[in-house]
Amino acid sequence: MTRLHIVHTTRFVYERPAAASYNEARMRPSTIPGQMVLSTRLTASPSSFSHEYRDYWGTQVVGFEVLRKHSELVVVSESTVDLAPRPDPGATGVADQVEWSMLSDPPIVDRLAEYLAPTPATAPSDDLAALALAHGGGRSPAEAALAVCNAVRDAVEYVPGATGVHTRAVEAWEQRKGVCQDIAHLAIGALRSLGIPARYVSGYLHPLGHEAVVGETFVGESHAWVEFWCGEWYPYDPTNRTHVSDHHVVVARGREYYDVTPLRGVFAGGGRSQQSVEVALTLEA
Repeated sequence: MTRLHIVHTTRFVYERPAAASYNEARMRPSTIPGQMVLSTRLTASPSSFSHEYRDYWGTQVVGFEVLRKHSELVVVSESTVDLAPRPDPGATGVADQVEWSMLSDPPIVDRLAEYLAPTPATAPSDDLAALALAHGGGRSPAEAALAVCNAVRDAVEYVPGATGVHTRAVEAWEQRKGVCQDIAHLAIGALRSLGIPARYVSGYLHPLGHEAVVGETFVGESHAWVEFWCGEWYPYDPTNRTHVSDHHVVVARGREYYDVTPLRGVFAGGGRSQQSVEVALTLEA
């Protein structure tokens, strides 16, 4: 069991004072199997009204508004989470029993249709689909999913700053460079091209893993990985070529990044804005 303390801070500084702003934050982890949230809170400064709800994908959302002039907006999500290792495909034996015929069964296709259809962010190019077929052919669905994720990662160099939040999978594939968001989108598009349901996961990862020292704080960024369905949902981190461990914290799941954007909103006035993000992770146990 691992206990992580996460402080995710987002700051907007406006060129001129904004008259008002309306926002949605998806920055709070939820209690799910293998992940127990001990405490969580989200604060926005300034803020005049807020409400909470779960969206269509099951994510905890905090909506808030600022109805007075403000030159900056600071949003802080602070959580403490207990984590257990997640199952890898084959650990339960379920994935080994799933054949391609099951994934093409109409009731399964209908139930998981949203995770099979391409989206603007995940739609693969023809050569990415060909790569998926080359590495997935002749394998079971679970084996194919892992092979495809690793093949995508082998083909794409991790380069911070090479892409932006609005970069599509086809654009990242053309330059063969990107970050975890791009690698997740590419893997999802490749998996869906084979008929394997796949979804996008946003959250946090302590990059030092089991080498992290209790009490020390690591300052980094949020993270993204994938889950694919082979009888059950199985998480995999293609960026790091590893199964999801007890150092990954799930915040949200959806078809792609735009379903789980950590913070989105609109503001009136203000001119241009500058955004900065910091994620501080501390191993507590």
